Amino acid sequence: MKKVNIHQIDAFTDKPFGGNPAAVVLSSSLSDKEMGLIAKEMNLSETAFLSSSDSADYKLRWFTPAMEVDLCGHATIASIHFLNEARKIKEDSPLTFETRSGILNCFTRNNRHYMQIPRIGMKRYNDDPEKLLQILGLKQEDADKDFMLLDNGYLYVPVKKIDVLGKIKPDFKALRNLSDISPVLAVTVYSMETLEEISSAHLRFFAPYYGIDEDPVTGSANGPLLNVLSETGRLIYNKGQELFFEQGDFIGRPGRIMVTVINDDIYIAGNAYTVLTGELTI
Repeated sequence: MKKVNIHQIDAFTDKPFGGNPAAVVLSSSLSDKEMGLIAKEMNLSETAFLSSSDSADYKLRWFTPAMEVDLCGHATIASIHFLNEARKIKEDSPLTFETRSGILNCFTRNNRHYMQIPRIGMKRYNDDPEKLLQILGLKQEDADKDFMLLDNGYLYVPVKKIDVLGKIKPDFKALRNLSDISPVLAVTVYSMETLEEISSAHLRFFAPYYGIDEDPVTGSANGPLLNVLSETGRLIYNKGQELFFEQGDFIGRPGRIMVTVINDDIYIAGNAYTVLTGELTI
């Protein structure tokens, strides 16, 4: 019998019951099987596991209820928040994570947690966009041009109006099946219309391939959105500028992500709030 301390943290919000919840575990004694079972038991979009590392401050792994994934933004923000609350890191001090996506540089400043996002290649997606729109429940006149596909399988679909974004009802089974026969593993639908004047875009993220029909607030989708908007000419980015993206409002989990460039690297940043601390017996 093993006791495991676990913390549930809402990321990209400064209050409970908003943003995206993730579980965080600090342990160097868990097996891959145990991590998978804990993630399945928590049944959150991701559970983060921190452990010792020879090449960084900590090793960080992310599990959905279905599988281990290469990158997760909100669970990383939650992990930084946990380490900050536990006084294992200092304000404005460098923090590194060893991950499946390489070494990630992070830090905390003024209660906002920053995470480096790896740069990912992209190309325009022209493989039967009409079928994709049908799966998403969208009409052709709802969508704008320039579908962009990242090398990691994230597809970005622009729509013209935020009310269209709010009414999307995807066929999740069809979207999951599409991932088996195409490079599309997840879909980000976004609008340049926003709910708040300070924001630059609003998005929704669908990933049934990863066992997540809709993720409330997705760091790994918001970070690359900066490059997508720049590549498609929708936004002119000035170095050092702080952009804010919205997500989660249409499913009752509003979250806000700040995206910026530091030393030519994209960083996402946000607040977090610990809602639950407990102990698992496995």
